[in-house]
Amino acid sequence: MMRLIAMRELRSLFAMPSTWFVLAALQFIFAWFYLARLEAFLEIQPQLAQLANPPGATLTVAAPLFNMAALLLMMLVPIFTMRLIAEERRNQTLTLLLSSPVSEGQIVLGKFAGLLAFLLLLIAALPLMIATLALGTRLDTGLLLSNCSGLILLTASYVALGLYFSSLTTQPVIAATGALAVLAGLWLADIGAPAESAWHQLSPLYHFQNFNSGLLDSSDASYFVLFTTVFLLLTIKRLQNNRIYG
Repeated sequence: MMRLIAMRELRSLFAMPSTWFVLAALQFIFAWFYLARLEAFLEIQPQLAQLANPPGATLTVAAPLFNMAALLLMMLVPIFTMRLIAEERRNQTLTLLLSSPVSEGQIVLGKFAGLLAFLLLLIAALPLMIATLALGTRLDTGLLLSNCSGLILLTASYVALGLYFSSLTTQPVIAATGALAVLAGLWLADIGAPAESAWHQLSPLYHFQNFNSGLLDSSDASYFVLFTTVFLLLTIKRLQNNRIYG
């Protein structure tokens, strides 16, 4: 049943014209930024050639591209998550869904898996673009895998938080605004806090930075798993209350 819900979400996403517009716009931004970084890298090649251990194309081009994608997803994901449950409640189809022989966990995990699969398809162009660099230089496979892993975990955490906010209201716009406000607030607290502040540990983007630089830290991975799990459980609890109290 969870798989059916996930497939239903995927079909509804691809059926919306706005999805294709966002897809085209995002690929344009990715391509523009990628070519801009590549041009800058080629321009500084004479200076890099004089260094004993110069940074490669993966560090100079790929890592900033993944970092930019992480910021874009922070703004984009709430737009997609806002309708997952809020629109169901507004259209009064959530009551029908809750009255069916489907558990709240299956509903939440199905919607989560469906949107996450869509977003992973959306950002699949990143490693494909970067793979073209292999035609002219050697890539740092470890750094690429680290960035891909970090971006997947980061996207999952964004989806879980956005899904929770979508379960709190009947207005998708309010859900998107709330999720974006929390994510942006955590990010601003991270970049504005002193070096030893605990605020850094609360920000998903802060924990992504280690992945972005090629450092695989179990504490960062544990943070993303815990962050995602907590908000999925909160969403399930919210739907359970809806089922009990109507």
